[in-house]
Amino acid sequence: MANFKSRKVVVVGAGAVGSGFAFALAQSGIAEEIVLVDVNADLAKGQALDLAHGAPFYRPVNIRADVAPEAYRNAAIVVVTAGKAQAGPDQGRLELMQINAKIVTAIATDVQTVNPDAILLIATNPVDILTHVARLRTAWPRGRILGSGTVLDSARFRWLLAEHCGISPQNVHASILGEHGDSEFAAWSLVHVGGLPMDDYCTVCRKCDFIHRRPQILEQVRRSAYHIIGYKGSTSFGVAMAMTQIVRAILRNERRVMTVSAPLEGEYGLSDVTLGIPCVVGAGGIEDVIEARLTPEEMQELAHSAQILKDNLAQLGP
Repeated sequence: MANFKSRKVVVVGAGAVGSGFAFALAQSGIAEEIVLVDVNADLAKGQALDLAHGAPFYRPVNIRADVAPEAYRNAAIVVVTAGKAQAGPDQGRLELMQINAKIVTAIATDVQTVNPDAILLIATNPVDILTHVARLRTAWPRGRILGSGTVLDSARFRWLLAEHCGISPQNVHASILGEHGDSEFAAWSLVHVGGLPMDDYCTVCRKCDFIHRRPQILEQVRRSAYHIIGYKGSTSFGVAMAMTQIVRAILRNERRVMTVSAPLEGEYGLSDVTLGIPCVVGAGGIEDVIEARLTPEEMQELAHSAQILKDNLAQLGP
């Protein structure tokens, strides 16, 4: 198990996502030390200095830049955001896998050499494939390597449902499962609003014929990243908040259920694939994989998403 006497978090990649995450993490008060690492050393130094100047406004935390692999020593969690960015709305996440697989594998290898007890959280896209590849190529223990998965997608889903129903997102429990990408799907059978299954809540609300809105809401979730990239060039704030929640669950051993990228070993009848599925996240990383009772249609959608990921993994080779 990782050394959780330390609350040191290393962020590899100081671009929009990495710096946004470091900012959210600093404000959260969870970490005692945040170290930024980037191939562009000046960028990492500049981001760290900019963040450090906010020290009077949040809880004590040591923020600095360092170089790999020495930066990984004594870290509880290493968060990987480094990699080639998505070029635009027309470029699918899976197209990035060849370049980013090499980058993430190299980082994972360095971390395992210097700090084999650390937990590795991957956010670089395509996150499910890269999490799977990094584990295979380093023999990282199951549970101690995880991806950000569909945590952000599920948050987007909850927000859209809350907007539609006119209720707080905190009262909506809903999950997007599968690939963090175009084959992800909404597990409608798991949606609860105010403690009621979605269908039961609709009979109470009676504002609309919600069943006909479902495809539109799912498509909005799937296209969210493309829309944001089209508007501003990249996504950063939402994923930063999602990763902060994952890190919080680990450092505080919250045993929180989150749809992180998890390697499956027979759950849902699937194996040799990593994708977003409900998991208990705690001090050891992924503590348990939850086998939710999905409908036959949802099981088919999950299998379809898994097959797409497997097909793309096959293109990478050994």
